[in-house]
Amino acid sequence: MAGSLSASGLSLTPAPTKVATATNYLGSSDFDFLNQYLPDIYEREFERYGNRSVASFLRMVSAEIPSTSDLIKWSEQGRLHIIYTNCASDSAAAAATATITVSDTITDGGVMAIRVGQTVMISDNDATSGNYNKALVTAVSGADFTVAYYEAGGQTFGSSDTLTVFIYGSEFGKGTNGMVGSLEAEPDIKENNPIILKDKYAVNGSDMAQIGWIEVTTENGATGYLWYLKSEHETRLRFEDYMETSLIEAVPAETGSGAVASVNGSKGVFYEVENEGNVWSGGHPESLDEFDTIVKRLDKQGAIEENVLFLNRDFSFDIDDMLAAQNSYGAGGTSYGLFNNSEDMAVNLGFSGFRRGYDFYKTDWKYLNDPTMRGGIANGKVDGLLVPAGTTTVYDQVMGKNVKRPFLHVRYRASEAENRRYKTWITGSAGGASNSDLDAMEVNFLTERAVCVLGANNFFIFNA
Repeated sequence: MAGSLSASGLSLTPAPTKVATATNYLGSSDFDFLNQYLPDIYEREFERYGNRSVASFLRMVSAEIPSTSDLIKWSEQGRLHIIYTNCASDSAAAAATATITVSDTITDGGVMAIRVGQTVMISDNDATSGNYNKALVTAVSGADFTVAYYEAGGQTFGSSDTLTVFIYGSEFGKGTNGMVGSLEAEPDIKENNPIILKDKYAVNGSDMAQIGWIEVTTENGATGYLWYLKSEHETRLRFEDYMETSLIEAVPAETGSGAVASVNGSKGVFYEVENEGNVWSGGHPESLDEFDTIVKRLDKQGAIEENVLFLNRDFSFDIDDMLAAQNSYGAGGTSYGLFNNSEDMAVNLGFSGFRRGYDFYKTDWKYLNDPTMRGGIANGKVDGLLVPAGTTTVYDQVMGKNVKRPFLHVRYRASEAENRRYKTWITGSAGGASNSDLDAMEVNFLTERAVCVLGANNFFIFNA
């Protein structure tokens, strides 16, 4: 009989308040301390949602590095070799020479990378034809170059075929001049700007003198009996979550948008990977053939040996099922894994990693499962993110030298006089503060930071 799920009555809408009141706690009507008779209560608040924080991703995969500027710039290496995939010949099949026209966008200052004396391979884009040639470049003019084929049978494809060309070397005769022209390195300049996050918690002085009756606790281990401590700690935890989720979700304010008049926005992790990286959509890769497609794409990028998959629960289960299906030795299909599966042991039906061309380690990402964050939306869902492990070398425009950086890292605004990594200060005239005539305590939070995604072409985002 098929199972079903019913609503559990979870409150999916956060209700943060400035001061803890009767409606902030479980069984709100039963926690009314204005009643004539005090209720018989438990001293400790029950943590029915477990650890409610969703911040963990950037802590695991990134470093935090100070920055002194409003703009963060770095350059990433371009390809060492260049291939043109939209080319055509002006000659018919069997011709000994031909002029090839390149229709690809020329990015290297508008100058084509092919030069006289180089040797090229020219292939028909129709994989079923089997037609290709090796040729020597004899002349170059703009986006056209002339070749002389090495094969006696001449050109193997026709003038209407779309061709791919890449350079594999050069050849010169004896007593000839050297290579004409040179190629400049083609760096890709990236940039991002930090965003300023703020939050505040406030409680008036009169409420601070009120005695609470419930011992409260929060995810960071803080405990106390005063009402205002509960909300203050939750404000702090919520702000720390936003410090991470803002960098994951941030987008730049587009020209003509309503936000651009006030703020610039920033390039978050999802934005960078969706625009500069690899996007898988239309369902999860649930078979080895589909995962091989991912591996082959990574072959064409940085070929990073170790990668981490941050997944929601459904995607994690699909990978478990995919790996389990590879086992052929268990009668009931439960003997897979690196353990002895006896009937008296708990069967481990999950995998933490596997190797398929590269090493892949997977972990559940709470942010994608949380019903009050990404796990609670129907459209625009993200089911997983593949992040390369380790560091890469980039040219830091501010430092003026090559530096090693994690593929994913955070830059926060700081100088000798001001550190905006995580600022908190108290204003008012209560709770130890005495810097204004406000009969309250206000706890202020501020940070200024940006995330840098280096080599986004090595990342994968899995959209629903």
